[in-house]
Amino acid sequence: MKTLLQKTRFKEFLYQSIFFVILFLMYALNKHEMKVYMYDIAFFGFYALTALFISYVLVPRFFYTKKMLTFWLLIIMVLLGVYFMEEYVLEPVLVGGHRGAIISNVFYTILSIFPFLFMMVSFKMAWDAIQKQQELESLQLAVNESELRFLKSQINPHFLFNNLNNLYSYAIENSPKTPSIILELSSVIRYMLYDCKENFVPLSKEIKHLEDFTALNELQIENRGVVNFSSAIASDNFVIAPLILTMFVENAFKHSTASQGDNITIDIDIKVKDDGALYFNCTNSFLATSNNEKLSKGIGLENVRKRLELLYPDQYELNINDEDSLYKIQLFIKLTKVKN
Repeated sequence: MKTLLQKTRFKEFLYQSIFFVILFLMYALNKHEMKVYMYDIAFFGFYALTALFISYVLVPRFFYTKKMLTFWLLIIMVLLGVYFMEEYVLEPVLVGGHRGAIISNVFYTILSIFPFLFMMVSFKMAWDAIQKQQELESLQLAVNESELRFLKSQINPHFLFNNLNNLYSYAIENSPKTPSIILELSSVIRYMLYDCKENFVPLSKEIKHLEDFTALNELQIENRGVVNFSSAIASDNFVIAPLILTMFVENAFKHSTASQGDNITIDIDIKVKDDGALYFNCTNSFLATSNNEKLSKGIGLENVRKRLELLYPDQYELNINDEDSLYKIQLFIKLTKVKN
């Protein structure tokens, strides 16, 4: 089985051969007689070898390494060598000096050769540029995927740390709600472990997870406030990055419960239109006099910002405001459809 490098080199050889054949026909085909002469094949073959020498020796060693003075001096020497080789070797041997008698001016000869050499070398340099761009894109993709895996690996420990502490306190108090909390936590963890391995998940699964997650946290508020969760999904034929919305809901509960003993208010509203436009609004109450500064700078919020930038570049808008004792999250994401 061919390696990727072998396939790339084969494609380069194939495309370059086709390009050289087209150039040869442009160079050698006699417009009146529609014939190709043997000496034209020899001359063009000599030009092709010269172009290959420039493309595969001089360009990589000197042009790509920024040794420009050396590169251009060598190019001048090569052009002069091509001129003398053509005028004093190929011409007398192949056409008996007849062509040399017609074309004897050094500048005219070099200028007639230069366009073909330039096009041949330019093809190779353009190919190298395309390959370099593809390598950079592949590298960037690998970096993005690696960073996404790292960010997702932060989510589960972060979530478990917060909820296991809460579960422990309920267990110590022998609260009758402990079994319900365990069931909700089990459902949420199951989703994280088995459904969040990919970068994108079905929208319906993410919404269901968010409902379970909200219910889990609502159990911990008890009678200290009100939690409202509403969703209007015109179509669930879309995919979304997992746990993006969860981070904001988690942050809302942390803000409210850490700063308020009662009168907690958390409103979560999700709307998805037919074109995949998702509008997420999350509002929570908090007391400005309490110490919430550290909560707003935790790894969760920074994590979700990075994931949005990586997964939805130029396809999302995030606004965060806190005023009148309300912390408001407004998020717009342009979702993509499920791939069949």
